[in-house]
Amino acid sequence: MSDIVFPKVTLKLATSMDGRIATRSGHSQWITGAESRTRVHELRAQHDVVLVGSGTALADDPMLTVRLDPEPTKQPIRMVVDSSLRTPMTHKLVTTAREYRTILVSGLHMEEEDEIPFVAEGVEVWSLAIAPAGGVSIRALLARCAEEGIESIFLEGGGKLAASFLKANMVDHIEWFRAPIVIGGDGIACLASLEIESLNEVSAWERIRLEVLGEDVWESFSKKL
Repeated sequence: MSDIVFPKVTLKLATSMDGRIATRSGHSQWITGAESRTRVHELRAQHDVVLVGSGTALADDPMLTVRLDPEPTKQPIRMVVDSSLRTPMTHKLVTTAREYRTILVSGLHMEEEDEIPFVAEGVEVWSLAIAPAGGVSIRALLARCAEEGIESIFLEGGGKLAASFLKANMVDHIEWFRAPIVIGGDGIACLASLEIESLNEVSAWERIRLEVLGEDVWESFSKKL
């Protein structure tokens, strides 16, 4: 895989001031305001893929399309990392798969018969290697994306998948939308554990944008080389 040019990955965060994406009960709509949400749709339109984890897909039943006026001529591919194929057949991502290209990324441990119902509805299923720590291998996923000609990915969550990409050092940019609210430590964090023991292990980022959107703040970061 050393010669493969991986797609560029942008991580989107939409949080409270204290980095929470939902209350302890899971309530999250809407943390950020309408202007921030419009910017998110504009960013989606600039990427080949919009990617989420299975937890986000289960909790939010999202469409993951670009909703702007006018609608873009080409929608990004919708992709869910769902190693055990937990996405319900009734979810929008499945029921609209013939209209918008949709990919579920499962683990190699899944049986072909588990994929058949999704394929019958027009969903593509990629069976990829599982990482030693569990979950789909990030490098295997990016390698498959590269083979498919995918050059850019907009990663919208959740916290576990975002942490996996960061631990694999596979995030190039961060777009962080922050609302002027505080949820507290019992809220749901935007990132799962990165297992960092020392400040010498942290990744360094350069802020390249600071913009006020209504009551929110939008910051863009690029990874320092």
